[in-house]
Amino acid sequence: MPPKPLTVAVVAGAALLARRAMRRRIQASPLWPLPALDEPTSGRPRSRALRLLVASREEVADGVVQLRLEGRDLPRWEPGAHLDLVLPSGLVRQYSLCGDPADTSSYTLATRLVADGRGGSREVHEQVAEGMELEVRGPRNRFPLVEADSYVFVAGGIGITPILSMLRALPDGARWRLLYCGRSRESMPFVAELERLDRVTVAVGVPDLDALEVPEDAAVYCCGPDGLMAAVAERFPRVHLERFTPRATAPGGSFELELRRSGRTLTVPADSTVLAAVRRELPDTLYSCEQGFCGTCQQRVLEGEVDHRDELLTDGERGDSMLICVSRARSERLVLDL
Repeated sequence: MPPKPLTVAVVAGAALLARRAMRRRIQASPLWPLPALDEPTSGRPRSRALRLLVASREEVADGVVQLRLEGRDLPRWEPGAHLDLVLPSGLVRQYSLCGDPADTSSYTLATRLVADGRGGSREVHEQVAEGMELEVRGPRNRFPLVEADSYVFVAGGIGITPILSMLRALPDGARWRLLYCGRSRESMPFVAELERLDRVTVAVGVPDLDALEVPEDAAVYCCGPDGLMAAVAERFPRVHLERFTPRATAPGGSFELELRRSGRTLTVPADSTVLAAVRRELPDTLYSCEQGFCGTCQQRVLEGEVDHRDELLTDGERGDSMLICVSRARSERLVLDL
């Protein structure tokens, strides 16, 4: 049955009013007129956000709090995955999952208090309580457990969290060993549970890596403080590492940055990030972790060569975008879709 003339007229009128309203909003923008470019990627979450209940909060070691976040039909995850946790202040921090990957009703994570850190861990310890709701994004995995004939795991302190999920997922009969080290037994989460396994060596203080036996066919995994990971990587160059801080890189020089949509050109000094330079011109530019992990500050690159220093983007994404909190320019000039 064809639609009635009155219905057609009402729908057409509504569409016309919507177009006029959008045109007025665009013309009122301080950046009007804009070039005819595709929509920018600024501040777009890399995965859908979930609101989860903090079902339990438990201190599992000195300075280490474990959270169990409950929901329904949660996305599945593989060992080594982590969540982006959106804190009450809006800060975004990344924490490895350490529960059961088969559990679709809750996520478990643990965080150590870093007294001289950037505030994220302190907020978890001082402001997150049972009964609160928190937003999470993910899970995402850039530390996957590969198939191998045998495994050697090295964990330092809170670095045990992703490795714990790997141990739980290993098939019966798998060959593996774990070296777990920390400043003290009291500071090492899950140490009592792990010590009951006969293939675990617990070391308090600096571990003796030279005594670590690694079969030729072994996959080596390490997570922990930067010094530990550097020492393991020096001995075993093919080691799989989990980092939540940017790797050390040589400082870059200054370069010219054009913000195409806003028609502005500026200089990014050698001692400044692209993000800091951009926010001086466009204070509302979104960002969060400032470590190259969360993806909030991802921007589309229109021209120029990027020195990628993040730990997140895929090779395909690096072809036309960058995380402006850590990455810089290899060329003398970059053009962003901003």
